[in-house]
Amino acid sequence: MAGNSGPLSPRAKLAVTAGKAAAAVSRAAGRGSGSVIGGKVALRLDPDLLARLATHLDVVLVSATNGKTTTTRLIAEALRASGPVVSNALGANMPAGITSALAGGSDARYGVIEVDEKYLAMVARDVAPKAIALLNLSRDQLDRAAETRMLAEKWREGLAGSKAVIIANADDPLIVWAASSSANVVWVAAGQEWKDDAWSCPSCGGVMQRPGDDWFCGECGFRRPTPSWALSGDYVLDPHGSAWPIRLQLPGRANKANATSSAAVAATFGVPPQVALERMYQVQAVAGRYDVITYLNREMRLLLAKNPAGWLETFSLIDGPPAPVLLSVNARGADGTDTSWLWDVDYTRLTGHPIFVIGDRKLDLAVRLEVAGQNFQVCESVDEVVQKAPPGRIEVIANYTAFQDLRRRVGN
Repeated sequence: MAGNSGPLSPRAKLAVTAGKAAAAVSRAAGRGSGSVIGGKVALRLDPDLLARLATHLDVVLVSATNGKTTTTRLIAEALRASGPVVSNALGANMPAGITSALAGGSDARYGVIEVDEKYLAMVARDVAPKAIALLNLSRDQLDRAAETRMLAEKWREGLAGSKAVIIANADDPLIVWAASSSANVVWVAAGQEWKDDAWSCPSCGGVMQRPGDDWFCGECGFRRPTPSWALSGDYVLDPHGSAWPIRLQLPGRANKANATSSAAVAATFGVPPQVALERMYQVQAVAGRYDVITYLNREMRLLLAKNPAGWLETFSLIDGPPAPVLLSVNARGADGTDTSWLWDVDYTRLTGHPIFVIGDRKLDLAVRLEVAGQNFQVCESVDEVVQKAPPGRIEVIANYTAFQDLRRRVGN
């Protein structure tokens, strides 16, 4: 347990107060939660505020391309078995949003913090985490993020010498390479369905060999480490060989993998797998993701997917035809303005489903679906989709800002 640093300095208190005031003004103006602007104001007044706010907390950082927000939520639920938790549960995961979240957690014992991939090393330096969970790395926001190997290299350099326990996915070669600079790593076999960003060895550039679930580089010998935790069907296998049932309300294999990594993190803080997994069952939706809502007398399930790996996992959640599917893609700042990633997604997985397309970049998506030989209609709005869709629950897949647009429209 990190020692309590005592009260904040007058400057830090002023920064927190000013940040909260700025956030309140932003909320009153209808501009969202205000967490980002509040954090920016606070950090402008006290650049060291993030470090100061974290000194009394046992912190775990969570970073990945996919699954950060959900895994952060699962870990937070598990750790609440041991004490109060502060978390940036709504996904504001850059320094300003993280600062805002921690400013509201003066009584907390644990800080469970989702961190944008580009800021991981910097935030880890500031908050001295006890644990860091690294889940996966794949292409995302191609105009903003570095290519994946460069990101893995930044992590590798930034985490070298960290005293944190690193909980890392043994099935993702980029994650293994990034984590291997650390002295204390707990390897988790969480799986990796999307492999297209890890065909070459991150260490030497050689071609990866992938027999079964294993992987290794035939040229330099870089290979998959032996995991101590593993996802096996509907069970988490712990380091002692015990199998613990995963009972989640969240759907899909990816969330079982998130729960497995979360159980490994919780164990680092002394929470047993059985207790951790039971608490995870309480999570029904995460910031609107997986929610089933009724809109214009139609059931719709809201699914967020932001990049090829995320779309691949999401397609596996959709039951067989003829369930109608609504796809919505934007390319605003928060999404990344480059939509070339749409060509990396295998849309033949949707064959047989009636597909409806909306969003700022609906025509980009329409061209891609045409090439994939899919049956689809381009629509102007979700209301039009509801009118045209055949019976059955509408499965909605949207990227980041398209998802927020839809939630606002359908009142969720």
